Amino acid sequence: MLYQQEIHKHFLNNIDRLVEEWYSAADKSNGVYAMDNPEAIARLKEQNRGFHVQFCEVLNPQRNISCDAFENWIISIVEDERHLDTPIETIIGEFHRNQEIYLNVLRDFCKEMNVDAQTALDYYKKITDSFNEVIVWFIREYDRQSEFKLKAQRDLILELSTPVISLTSTVALLPLVGEIDTNRARYMIDNVLHSCSKLAVDYLFIDMSGVVVIDTMVAQRIFSIIEALKLLGVETIICGMRPEIAQTSTQLGIPFGSIKTTNSLKDAVEKILF
Repeated sequence: MLYQQEIHKHFLNNIDRLVEEWYSAADKSNGVYAMDNPEAIARLKEQNRGFHVQFCEVLNPQRNISCDAFENWIISIVEDERHLDTPIETIIGEFHRNQEIYLNVLRDFCKEMNVDAQTALDYYKKITDSFNEVIVWFIREYDRQSEFKLKAQRDLILELSTPVISLTSTVALLPLVGEIDTNRARYMIDNVLHSCSKLAVDYLFIDMSGVVVIDTMVAQRIFSIIEALKLLGVETIICGMRPEIAQTSTQLGIPFGSIKTTNSLKDAVEKILF
C-alpha cells in the first residue's frame, strides 16, 4: 500500500510533465491535434490535463473511485466539435499514447525505488484496465454523439430538399429535385402541409421537372399530399412532369390525371399569377 501511495503521489506531482510529454509526441497530422494556433493548443493541453487529474484519482489507493468519474470529461470531449470532426482511430491512438507514457513513468519509478514485482504488476494492470474501460466508454459516447450529429444533418438535408417557397401571399412553390426516396417523401407530407397551412396559401405549384425516377410508394405519397391539401383548401398544380414519369405514374395506376397540370412552371405562373 505504501508504494502504491507513493506511485499515485508521483503521478499527481508530474501531471504537467505528462501533458507536455503527450503533446510533444502526439500525432499532429490531422483533426483537433493538427491545429497550430496558441489558443487551440492551450485548450487541447487543458483538456488533456483534465484527463490526468481524473486518472490520477482513479489510481489513488486511498479512494475507491471507478472510471465513472470520467463521465463529465468524456461528455465534454465528445461534444467538442473539433474532437467530433477528428477520426475516431486518431483519438484512440492518443489514448494509447497517454497509456504508454503512464507505463513508462511507472517503469522508471519502480526501477528507481526498487518496487517489488507484484506491486509493479498490480499497478500496471490497474493502469491498463482503467485505460481500456475509459476507451470503451469514450467510443460508445463518441458513436452516440456522431449519430446525433448525423441525424441533425439528415433532418436539415430533408428540410432543405423539400422547401415550400412563398411566391405571393396566396401562391407557394415546392420544387422537387433529384431522387425522392421513401424517407424524403414521408417527411415531405408533414413539411408541406404545415408550411402551406402556416403561409395560408390558396395554390401550391409542385415543380417535378427535376424528378427523373419515381416509384409506387413515392407517387402515392405525392398524391396523398395533394389530397390532404384539398382538405386545407389548397389547390395543387403539378408542373413540368417528365414524359417518363407521367408514363410510369399511369402504369402504376396513380390518378395524377385528375389533378391540374401544366407543361412547365412558367406556364403555371402565367395562368395563375397573370
